[in-house]
Amino acid sequence: MKRNGKYGLLSLAFIASIISCTDKNKTGDEVDEKPLVRIEKVTSQDVPQSQDFTANVQANVVNNISPSVQMRIKDIKVEIGDRVNKGQVLVLLDKTSLIQQKTQLDNLQLEYDRLEELFKVGGASKQAVDQMKTQLDVARSSYENLSENTQLISPITGVVTARNYDNGDMYGGNPILTIEQITPVKLLVHVSESFYTKVKKGMDVKVKLDVFGDQEFIGKVSLIYPTIDPATRTFPVEVKLANTDGKVRPGMFARATMDFGVKKHVVTPDLSVIKQSGSGDRYIYVYKDGKVTYNKVELGRQIGNKYEVISGISDGDEVVVAGQSRLTNGMEVEVEKDSAEK
Repeated sequence: MKRNGKYGLLSLAFIASIISCTDKNKTGDEVDEKPLVRIEKVTSQDVPQSQDFTANVQANVVNNISPSVQMRIKDIKVEIGDRVNKGQVLVLLDKTSLIQQKTQLDNLQLEYDRLEELFKVGGASKQAVDQMKTQLDVARSSYENLSENTQLISPITGVVTARNYDNGDMYGGNPILTIEQITPVKLLVHVSESFYTKVKKGMDVKVKLDVFGDQEFIGKVSLIYPTIDPATRTFPVEVKLANTDGKVRPGMFARATMDFGVKKHVVTPDLSVIKQSGSGDRYIYVYKDGKVTYNKVELGRQIGNKYEVISGISDGDEVVVAGQSRLTNGMEVEVEKDSAEK
């Protein structure tokens, strides 16, 4: 019995030692295990400082054609889509009111002439002559106004884009026609405040329209608004396109690109950029001396499969491009040999 007890104790000690060794080996492996990452060195380069904006095409000038008094429309000489020239007659209005006004004017003129003769011989007062002169002037002004409105003339060369009446209708307040000048056309671009000092009148702007695919049009900055919208932190910039062939039409969706020169900025692979969930912040893990740090970065333009970095990392930094999912700030890592040699 004693002998068996001795062997039993030895067996228990042996098993315990094996378990102890196993636990030690396991703990040692877990302590020594480091996340494997791939890194790349980033460098600075000249990055074009162009910026894209969206806008809708607008007519350069819009004229609403209407008479200044209520009159019956006799003849509208153009239709929607017609091209018209400056000075062209667009609408004829009924002359009945004009004829009546002319008759009244002629009668008042005769009455004034008669009263003035009487005044010369003492048969009428100066007050009566002055009152008649006032009536005559009012009647003459009304006649001239009606005369100008018996035909409506286009003040610009453009295209008819709206017609709100038919022949025989009584003018009721809405414009009879709308004429839009589309040579040139313009874009009203809302530019970020940070570019305010960089936008110059006369600078070229590249314009693409979805309807024409990759075809590029060149416009020029024609007007820079002097104030900044405090709600959007933008300011309006007017860009004009010559549009000599008339292809570009008001209402088209446009993308305008403004070129602000070049700047030397760090460029990083897009694989290095991490978006923080729940916010728009971007981060990059930077490798140094066996550890990684979690750096918040400000990104600029995307250039192919790389990003311009405005701030957050420096020229020559080594950034993690693979293996970020297991990383935390300040963690020790192991670098793939191939990437460490790059």
